[in-house]
Amino acid sequence: MLESLRNKKIMIVVAHPDDELLGLGGTLHRLINDYNVNTHVVILGEGITSRSNERDVEVWEKQLIIHRENIKSAQLSIGYHNVSIYDFPDNRFDSVALLDIIKVIEEEKNTFEPEVIFTHHGGDVNVDHQRTFEAVITACRPMKEEKVKTIITFETPSGTEWRSPTDPRHFLPNLFFSISEIDLNAKIKGMESYEFERRAYPHPRSPEALKIQAQRWGVTVGANFAEAFCLVRSVN
Repeated sequence: MLESLRNKKIMIVVAHPDDELLGLGGTLHRLINDYNVNTHVVILGEGITSRSNERDVEVWEKQLIIHRENIKSAQLSIGYHNVSIYDFPDNRFDSVALLDIIKVIEEEKNTFEPEVIFTHHGGDVNVDHQRTFEAVITACRPMKEEKVKTIITFETPSGTEWRSPTDPRHFLPNLFFSISEIDLNAKIKGMESYEFERRAYPHPRSPEALKIQAQRWGVTVGANFAEAFCLVRSVN
C-alpha cells in the first residue's frame, strides 16, 4: 500500500491541532521522507475553548495564538508541506451546520486536488472527530469526476479507544504502516510542541503511551513500530 502512495498528493483533514500528529505523525513523516508525497493538512477547529463552560474566544485569545504557533512547530517536526487552519468551535462541531464544514473541505479539496485523504475514524467518542469524518465522506462522494480515489481513517489516542466497549463503532484497523524509530520520535517531538495538549504518562497522549501504541501495532504485524488505519475506499 505504501508504494501505491508514492508521489501522490495527500490531504489530511483533522478536527483539532495535534490530531495530525496523534493520528498519523509517524506514517506522515515516513511518506514525506521516503515516498515523495505532497502533503496538505487541514485543521478545522481551534482546539481549546471547550475547556470553559461557555465559548468565549476573547478569554482564550492568548492561548489560541500560542496554539497556532504550536502548529508550526509540530509541522517542522514532521515536515509536512502546507497547512490551512480554521476556527470551528472546539468540541461543538455539532452546533455547526454540517454543510458549513463540508464546504470548507470541498474548497480545500478543489484547491489542492488530492488523490488521497486521511481523516478521523467515524466512531470516535469525540463529536468533532465524528463530524469531520461525516464531512469528508460527504465532500468526497464517489462520482465520476471525483479525484479523491482513496480515503483512509486513523485512530486518535484519547478519542478512539475511549468508546464504550458495547458500542458497535469501534476502530477495527485493516491497514498497517510500519514506521521507524526516527519516524516515531518525530511524531513524539511534534506532539510535545503542543503546550496545551501534551500529557504525562499514563495518559494516551504522553510520549511513553505513544511509543507503547506504536509497539502494540508493530507486534500485531511483525514490525518494531507501526500505525494502524482503516481503508474506507480505494478506487483503482
